[in-house]
Amino acid sequence: MTGFGSAEDRVLRGRLRIEIRTVNHRYFNPQLKLPADLAGVEIEMRERLRQLLERGHVTVTARWVDMPGPEREVTIDLSRAKQVVAAAQQLKKKLKLKGSVDLAFVARQPDVLTASNGASEQPVQWADVQPIVERAARDVVAMREREGQALATELNGRLDALEAAARIIEEQAPARLTAEHERLKRAVAELTAQTTVDEQRLALEIALLADRVDITEELVRFRAHVAAARAALRSDQAVGKQLGFLAQELLREVNTMGSKANDARITQTVIAMKGDLEKFREQLENLE
Repeated sequence: MTGFGSAEDRVLRGRLRIEIRTVNHRYFNPQLKLPADLAGVEIEMRERLRQLLERGHVTVTARWVDMPGPEREVTIDLSRAKQVVAAAQQLKKKLKLKGSVDLAFVARQPDVLTASNGASEQPVQWADVQPIVERAARDVVAMREREGQALATELNGRLDALEAAARIIEEQAPARLTAEHERLKRAVAELTAQTTVDEQRLALEIALLADRVDITEELVRFRAHVAAARAALRSDQAVGKQLGFLAQELLREVNTMGSKANDARITQTVIAMKGDLEKFREQLENLE
């Protein structure tokens, strides 16, 4: 499913931004693009994303908005400051100058205040990065949930169409059997040169024919699969694989009904059902 999320925050003495993009994929397929100094958190990041995003091609991009730099410490050379003050006062006295020696003057002199690098930078830890990853992932999940709700509405609409078609087939089935009865009677009459037909024998043949073309069991299983699909769509879990299996079973029942039909109207309805099922299965490619 399609999703996007991003977050950024302070990490050590820098600012890190993480973006997560997902598109549909049958399995969890992560691709992490991390700066070299985040290589140590890749395993933990991959595993956490697996927990949060069960399926999909997941692209994670991390970049420093502000590079973390070593903290600089300011040191005071008090001895040097005293030398500066003493030299300035001596210069004032000898040259008979006006003015006073103040802090700003002393601080500006070389080597009085020195900025130096402090302790070496600590490596980035997973605990430093995890909150940013989880915030970005939450945005992805929220976007995927919105898309999932829209897909569920679409899929339920396809199931409505399939159930309506199944009702049409169920209504047409008795008329088809009556037509087969009349056809068989005409065929027998022609073969026997208009002689009297053994109704009992004919009834037996009709019963055998009815058993061969009966689609009651297929309709029962079909409705059970539709009900299971609706229940799956109401679930909060990942149901893409389950719905894929149910779509295969629905197609199996529809094919069987079509092969038993021997009726133009039912065959047309079956063709329409196959079209709806194909669209149903195409939408499942976008569902987790």
